This record gives sequence, C-alpha cells and structure tokens, in this order.
Amino acid sequence: MNSSRRPLGRTIVRTLLAVALGVVMGALGTVVHRYGADSLYLGLILAFALTAAAGVLARAWAGYGTLLGFGVGWVGIVQALSLPGSGGDVVVPAGVLGMVWSYAGVAILAVVAFLPASWFAEVPARRDRSAA
Repeated sequence: MNSSRRPLGRTIVRTLLAVALGVVMGALGTVVHRYGADSLYLGLILAFALTAAAGVLARAWAGYGTLLGFGVGWVGIVQALSLPGSGGDVVVPAGVLGMVWSYAGVAILAVVAFLPASWFAEVPARRDRSAA
C-alpha cells in the first residue's frame, strides 16, 4: 500500500488523537508556563519545547491534518484557560508572560508547519555505498 494513501478511518482517528494531544499539551504548558524566577522563566521554555515536540510528532504522524488538529486542540484549551472561571480566577493572566505564551505558541506551530517536507518523508535515508 502506498504510504501517501492512508485509509480515511485511520486518518480521522489520528486527527482526533492529535486534537486530544493538543488539549493535553496546551493545558500542561499553560499550567507550567509561569514557573521560574523573574529573570529566567524555565516553565515557559519547557512549555515551548513541549509544544514544538508535540507539533512535530503530530505532523510526522499523518501530515498537515493532524498538525491542524493539534493546533485546534492547543489553541482551544489555552484560550479556554484564559477566560475567568466561576470565582473570577484565570490561569493565563493578561500580562506580558500570558501574551507571550499564547502568541509565541501559535508561532511555534506555524514554524513546525513550514519545516521541510523531506524531514517527514517515509522513505529510508540514502546510503553512500562508496564509503564502505
């Protein structure tokens, strides 16, 4: 079976799982993005690294559809956690750090979308036979 032609059911399942992965990574990053001292936000760096790694995983899994699903889940949960809760508390305050987390996370997903397609190709790497 040609790897570029996946069954529709498998692609839909992978896309739905990518949405769930986006929700989990967005929630986890939202919770940890404020961790650290004022001069070094270790939590923000970790949250960006997790977002980038999960975005690459989603794109490598089944292409742009799963990356889009991941992005929808990620943006949805980050924005939902930015809204005031029943007691008026928010997890992502409207300060500089909250804005950086929200907008730079989307920018990271855009960078993942523009990575070279050859990085995600399902063909074996070419071996140089003259070196043997």
